[in-house]
Amino acid sequence: MATTTPTIAQVCLAAREASLVLATIDGRTRNAALEAMAGALEARSAEILEANARDMDAGVEAGLGASLLDRLKLDEERLAGMAADVRTIASLPDPVGETIERQRLENGLDVRRVRVPLGVVAVVYEARPNVTIDCSALCLKSGNAIVLRGSSTAANSNAVLAHVASEAVSSAGIPAGAISLVGGGDRDELRQLATQDGVIDLIIPRGGEGLKAALKEHATVPVMYAAAGNCHVFVDAGADLDDAVAIVLNAKVQRPSVCNAVETLLVHSGVAAELLPRLLGELRESGVELRVDGRTRALAGDLADTLAEATQEDWATEYHALILAVRVVDSVDEAVEHVNRYGSGHSEAIVTGSEASAQAFTGGVDAACVYVNASTRFTDGAVFGMGAEIGNSTQKLHARGPIGARELTSYKFVIEGSGQVRE
Repeated sequence: MATTTPTIAQVCLAAREASLVLATIDGRTRNAALEAMAGALEARSAEILEANARDMDAGVEAGLGASLLDRLKLDEERLAGMAADVRTIASLPDPVGETIERQRLENGLDVRRVRVPLGVVAVVYEARPNVTIDCSALCLKSGNAIVLRGSSTAANSNAVLAHVASEAVSSAGIPAGAISLVGGGDRDELRQLATQDGVIDLIIPRGGEGLKAALKEHATVPVMYAAAGNCHVFVDAGADLDDAVAIVLNAKVQRPSVCNAVETLLVHSGVAAELLPRLLGELRESGVELRVDGRTRALAGDLADTLAEATQEDWATEYHALILAVRVVDSVDEAVEHVNRYGSGHSEAIVTGSEASAQAFTGGVDAACVYVNASTRFTDGAVFGMGAEIGNSTQKLHARGPIGARELTSYKFVIEGSGQVRE
């Protein structure tokens, strides 16, 4: 007998119904469901990897770039990491029901602010099937239902992962509809999802500027942008040059396709002559294309003729590739001004031996994560002890930085009295 595919509205309503039940389920049951999800990922790894291989073959045939293929790919190691992250999320303290603060009023009323789930969270994402599991696990931990909308690029992977996760948590007592997946690639579908007023409580997009623009045009439900990462490293005068080289290479080369990779290097003029010939050479040996200002070129020695000239567009670009823009500046203040002008508010770093410079940079830069003498590559919910993340918010309301289980909650005031009435 033929089956009818549910509409976006029907999927969202089912998620709303599930969320009302899920909000009342105790933390022990939710944790058991997460353990079941992790076990299912391991037990059905062959099925998941076969689906991912089909997506990878289609991606190669479609001419996807290396960075997109890297995001799309799953293997045994990455799948094991996903299962481990789910178990880490299960082991975290339960955010639901936590008393944030408590006070007794003069009239005897006991007022508590208590953490509660948001309700229904929709996540829109591109080409990263691991997001299907990370987001589902974080929403389940925080008592939320989730509606997932992946891209057509990862359609096979996402479908299997969502099905495996949903079956596993249902077997552990979580209501049907708590984890749902809608198709990807249809802009009208995105519009429908983003206009489910009173049903979806929050939509979180993980993707490029095109996705962001589409949601800004249509969304009538609250949106929290897990935005792009145009990240910087500033090497200050007096910095340890060995540390500077190691940090810049790690931030650019280790995994250039991710949002916490560095895209622009700023170097203080006081250390540029000593640092740049060495660092530019090591970057080139690592396969990095360099786009530089005139002052950098003048200090580049034998590499000068091989360096491209940086444009205004380069300063504002998130490359997701082995490309780095380089500029020489004369002060911490000039570095801060550059970062605040061109950065996306994601992750910024200073390499310095000066406490005053560190304070000026961390205080002046407007970003979710600001590092002193460390790589920007650490910005990650798992690294920060959250188990995983839905994304990295560059907004200031209601959450900023990695979005974990706690960031997927709101709160309510619970007031207990003994017959008080207001006069």
